[in-house]
Amino acid sequence: MAYHCPTDLTAALQIVAQSGGKVIAGGTDVYPAARQGENPDYYLDVTRIAGFSDISEGPDGFRFGAATTWRQIAGADLPPAFDALKQAARAVGGVQIQNAGTIAGNLSNASPAADGVPPLLTLEAQVTVASQERGKRDIPLAKFIMGVRQTALAPDELITSILVPTIPRDARSAFEKLGSRRYLVISIAMTSALIARDAEGRITCARVAVGACSPVAQRLPELEWDLIGKRVNEVNVTPRHLSPLSPIDDARGSAEYRRDVVSEQCTRAIRRAAGDE
Repeated sequence: MAYHCPTDLTAALQIVAQSGGKVIAGGTDVYPAARQGENPDYYLDVTRIAGFSDISEGPDGFRFGAATTWRQIAGADLPPAFDALKQAARAVGGVQIQNAGTIAGNLSNASPAADGVPPLLTLEAQVTVASQERGKRDIPLAKFIMGVRQTALAPDELITSILVPTIPRDARSAFEKLGSRRYLVISIAMTSALIARDAEGRITCARVAVGACSPVAQRLPELEWDLIGKRVNEVNVTPRHLSPLSPIDDARGSAEYRRDVVSEQCTRAIRRAAGDE
């Protein structure tokens, strides 16, 4: 078994074009999932590739390198629209996990309870991937995660960065997470909201996403549409708004409990994002 740690993307793409390997960044998902006696032909560590740990702003929006850690995101100087992402970053495991775990790793693991996904959905993030044969392509996050542990990433592709397109400067966001305890816990339910309002306090932009309540985190389009033109004190989350969700019964909570939690989380996240809490 080989271990590769290239410093440039070209070399990394040449390696990943060879089948039988495993890509790692922080390794916080890959190593715990490893089974004794079952080893890949090689590990490809992407953490030293130039630009993979950078956060930058350009004419097309903010770009996060694939190996950007949650600790970097939590401490970054970003507009208020990114507050939910920063709050989620502080909820990803403990400090040790936040220091090692990466934004691209969170997405490629494709867990229904991935904390970073709902905030990134409200930011309408795009996943930039690259291969040696086909070059680069951008995939909307809503289409990148296709199911539990399933993504649109081809075997010979690497995630290179996550792009958040330009968003309204007056937008703010908030993140709500419920677990069986405050830290080091898998979510029972989580909600992210991004809200912008006009000078009269009416909502002009609304994006709400829920995780851990369906195989893939979901936006709530009917709730978003109904929020436009309303003031925050007029927000009323109904079962119709939650129809895209398909929560399950498991050891952490029942489907009915999750729906009740999400309804309250949506209300809280919207109010916090609007600056009313």
